[in-house]
Amino acid sequence: MEEPKKDVIRETDAQSIQLAKTLLRTARYGALAVIDPASGAPLASRVGVATDLDGTPLILISMLAPHTGALLADSRCSLLVGEPGKGDALAHPRMTLVCRAIRLERGMAEQVRAERRYLNRNPKAKLYVGLGDFSFFRLEIERASLNGGFGKAYLLDHSDLIVNGVINDALAESEQSALDHMNSEHLEAIAVYAHHYAKAGNDGWTLTGFDADGMDLVNGDRAERVFFPKRLETQQDLRKTLVEMAKAGRAAAEHETFRT
Repeated sequence: MEEPKKDVIRETDAQSIQLAKTLLRTARYGALAVIDPASGAPLASRVGVATDLDGTPLILISMLAPHTGALLADSRCSLLVGEPGKGDALAHPRMTLVCRAIRLERGMAEQVRAERRYLNRNPKAKLYVGLGDFSFFRLEIERASLNGGFGKAYLLDHSDLIVNGVINDALAESEQSALDHMNSEHLEAIAVYAHHYAKAGNDGWTLTGFDADGMDLVNGDRAERVFFPKRLETQQDLRKTLVEMAKAGRAAAEHETFRT
C-alpha cells in the first residue's frame, strides 16, 4: 500500500508570523521577479526595499529598467527577502511574497510617505530619488511562502503580514518628529532597545521607523526589528510604550550586572 504523502507545510502560528514580519521589516533589498511582456518569461532583478507603516513593501525603481516596464504591463510580481548569512544559505530563513505592484504618483500623500520611509531606511537613495525617471511602487501582498530553514515551511496570507486600521494614518502624522526626537535626544534609550530587545551588539544604533507592531533600527548596513509588547491602539500609546520598554530594559541590565 502506498503511504500517504507527508504534508511539509507547518501550521501558521504566532512565532512563524513574527519571523515573517521580521524578515520583511528588516529587508533593505530583495529579489524582484516580474513577467517579461515580450516573452512571457520570468525576469528577476535586485531592488532596494523598505516598508510602509502597514507592512507593505516599498520599492524605488527607474522607468528605464526592464522590470519597471514589466510591472506597468502586468502588475503581478513576487519579492524574495531574507539574508543568506554565514554557512549554507539554504539554512537561513527567507520568504517569497506574491504581490501586485501599484505605482505611486509623485506628490500624492502615499508617495510622500513612501519616500520618507524609504529614505529613512535607504539614505543613499537620496542621490537619485528626485530624478524624473524614478518612481515608487507599493507591492500589495496577496500571500507569502515562508521558509524558516530546513523543515520549516509555512504559508501566510495578507492578514498575517499587514496591519490595517486608522492607527496607521495617526502614526504617519507624528512618526518623523518622533524619530527625529529619539535619534537626537534619546540615543541611550535606543541602545537599550537594540541591546536588550534585539540582542544586538555594538553602539551607534538609530531608529528608522515606527509602526503599530514595533520599531526598526539600523547600524550601518545592519538592520534589526524590535516588536512592542502589544500592538499600539492609539498614537498616544507610542510614547508610553517607548518609555516603559526603556525602563524595563535598563532594569534588566542592572539586574544582570548585579548578578555578575
